[in-house]
Amino acid sequence: MGSGRRAAGGGPIRVLLVDDHQVVRRGLRTFLEVQDDIEVVGEASDGAEGIAAAEELRPDVVLMDVKMPGMDGIEALRALRELDNPARVLVVTSFTEQRTVVPALRAGAAGYVYKDIDPDALAGAIRSVHAGHVLLQPEVAGALLAQEEGNNGSQGRGTSLTDREREVLGLIADGRSNREIARALVLSEKTVKTHVSNILMKLDLADRTQAALWAVRHGIGA
Repeated sequence: MGSGRRAAGGGPIRVLLVDDHQVVRRGLRTFLEVQDDIEVVGEASDGAEGIAAAEELRPDVVLMDVKMPGMDGIEALRALRELDNPARVLVVTSFTEQRTVVPALRAGAAGYVYKDIDPDALAGAIRSVHAGHVLLQPEVAGALLAQEEGNNGSQGRGTSLTDREREVLGLIADGRSNREIARALVLSEKTVKTHVSNILMKLDLADRTQAALWAVRHGIGA
């Protein structure tokens, strides 16, 4: 019996594994299948297979390797975004170089962890990104922020945010989900979603990950 709680809505968190090493997929499946709130619904060995499986199976979370033959994880991330696939992608990789981390986050990854992560921590990471959190280890956030140094393209756009939007942005930077932000600010989730959409539009950002990093870089929130 796993130690996790049930996913929101009562059903398990549906997970798709995308990695070119069968032994890695087998190990991930073996561990995740003992979690009572996580269900592995499929596997794929490269990016192209991963996209097809994500479209067919509609998982909640995709565990995606970065370096794979054929279509790699970053290309697959971009394709899923273009398809407007709702799955949250957690990158699980052995590559820690900035040149790998940064493109993955910019392509829309909701989190980035390493293959030597503790199994219980991995399960927690899956639950976290499924709940709407942005999961960035300190060195990963640092890599993206370092690349952004000297780039002031959206610096002035922050002045267009309302006080409430800055509050919401600060909570995004703290890793809060929309539900948690709504609770903290005594708002409806629908109102929070509207604020988040306005923030992304005003700052010309693609997703919550970029919003969180923008906030950190400009001294808002975490």
